[in-house]
Amino acid sequence: MRDQDLWVERVNTRLDQFITDRESILREVSPDLEPFIQFSRQFLSGGKRFRARCALLGYGTQHDNTPDHVIDVASALEIFHAAALVHDDIMDKSDTRRGAPSAHRRFERLHRESGWSGTSEDFGTSSALLLGDLLLAFSDELYSTGIAIEQNRPAVRASRIEFDRMRIDVTAGQYLDIVEERAWPVIDKLDALTRAQRVVVYKSAKYSIEAPLVIGAALGGASAGELDALRAVGLPLGIAFQLRDDLLGVFGDPAITGKPAGDDLREGKRTMLIALAQQELPSSAIRLMDELLGDPELDAAQISTLQATLKNTGAITQLEEIIDEQVALADVAIAQAGFSELATAGLRQLANLVSQRAS
Repeated sequence: MRDQDLWVERVNTRLDQFITDRESILREVSPDLEPFIQFSRQFLSGGKRFRARCALLGYGTQHDNTPDHVIDVASALEIFHAAALVHDDIMDKSDTRRGAPSAHRRFERLHRESGWSGTSEDFGTSSALLLGDLLLAFSDELYSTGIAIEQNRPAVRASRIEFDRMRIDVTAGQYLDIVEERAWPVIDKLDALTRAQRVVVYKSAKYSIEAPLVIGAALGGASAGELDALRAVGLPLGIAFQLRDDLLGVFGDPAITGKPAGDDLREGKRTMLIALAQQELPSSAIRLMDELLGDPELDAAQISTLQATLKNTGAITQLEEIIDEQVALADVAIAQAGFSELATAGLRQLANLVSQRAS
């Protein structure tokens, strides 16, 4: 695990350096852009750096060393992730992120404290959208900086294709997610599980683990067969990663997750957990659950009632079994991939990290 800890240190250093370098550009435009600098730095601090780790593990299947330009590529994925979180929090109307105010709430506070005209909510949403867009631009810039140094141009093209596809997939998945939150009244309950699985794959699984692994490996010159082997590892691990996140969104400790207890219930997330539970409920109980899901004013008692219902249906046990199955699939794929002993050990560490994470 020590090598991955060093990777994280290098990524953190690069991200801090990158934002520092961009400060002068923004300050040159106007001192009013100071919040963009401050909030960018805050949203890029902390976290386990899953996406960076995966990109570097992917590259590590082809090379023993980790040059600086590959750290640039891995760091770019973390900036992309920060942008996605900023936009996701706006859509979900989330108050917090990692135990601190979300970006749009920070901008709302800035508006109130500054005594500006208009509503704080409008200013917060508009400003956070632009912050997310700026982070997307930063991500592309840093990724382009990294691949510009790589001498293997076919590898660069292959990596770029995967990077671009990742951005398409996660945007499509995010849209599918908000569709599920709103279209549920007219969707057949028999289709709900399949639709929830699709959201898991495209909103999270591919972009959290599969795509970063493949982006890094492609940059390292991996063959088509090796990229397929990593997809066979990354997709099930990504699914397990998101399903664990769905459980934490309902049952997680706020002190660990940085989000209020039951936050996904207030946001009306139509996850696989919900779909599995509703398969076991009578129609009257399904109607009650549908009425409660998505109510931002749910109190502690209502949250507790929904949590108890999910437990009593056996949905949690089913989801845990699916997580175990997905990790097992990844373990088999790792064993069959034929990578070096060091790379194989790194992938197994990643599988353990995904399956055991508590936040």
